[in-house]
Amino acid sequence: MVKSLTDSTTLHNGVKMPWFGLGVFKVEEGQEVVNSVKAAIKAGYRSIDTAAIYGNEEGVGQAIKESGVAREDLFITTKVWNADQGYESTLQAFETSLQKLGLEYLDLYLVHWPVKGKYKETWKALEKLYKDGRVRAIGVSNFQVHHLEDVLADAEIKPMVNQVEYHPRLTQTELQSFCKEQGIQLEAWSPLMQGELLDNLTLQEIGEKYNKSVAQVILRWDLQNEVVTIPKSIKEHRIIENASIFDFELTKEDMEKIDALNEDRRVGPDPDNFDF
Repeated sequence: MVKSLTDSTTLHNGVKMPWFGLGVFKVEEGQEVVNSVKAAIKAGYRSIDTAAIYGNEEGVGQAIKESGVAREDLFITTKVWNADQGYESTLQAFETSLQKLGLEYLDLYLVHWPVKGKYKETWKALEKLYKDGRVRAIGVSNFQVHHLEDVLADAEIKPMVNQVEYHPRLTQTELQSFCKEQGIQLEAWSPLMQGELLDNLTLQEIGEKYNKSVAQVILRWDLQNEVVTIPKSIKEHRIIENASIFDFELTKEDMEKIDALNEDRRVGPDPDNFDF
């Protein structure tokens, strides 16, 4: 049972990853991202998730420096962008990200999207970075079952994490059970469906029962489904509110009601059909 903001899941290589973190997708580089990350760390968050394409790694790095929290107490994730995929170019992209973040190592490095004909080479580069001790864990993002099977067919190291779009309208049950079987930790991006679920009546009713917001209900549902979650916010009060989910527990009935909202509906691109 996840009891606090510092509770972690143990990845298949023994590395501990917090169940809960801050995402900084579309958070503006400069003061906005610095303030957001510092507010989160001050509120007790220890996991921060960024990506090369977000264009805010420098701000994240600055916030880490200014936070006053020891580097080894933080869990920092970034991702290699599609245009940089391939073996050598991924190794270079990693160095660039590390430099921007001002860090000596990463906790988690992810392949951002399964770029056809490239992601297996990219994975080889991640395996090298992992073996060289540059990153504590490696994984993928937006990979469907068939992409994972393709990587696993000749990977030396299994991905430790798969970060995907995951929310009550897209419950990804087949993918989740595949990841469970393989010992790959599922992680949710866009857990609040970019705000589209906040006026859902079922979720509102459940929230009223516990005196919690819809966002808190959804994030709690993530954790009880054993999915790591990284909601994004730039408002300090919302960053604190999102993390206030450790003092209640959804019943089995509530969990089933939320599962039943699934429509296999995405707000982001389809991993089998994207062009960027």
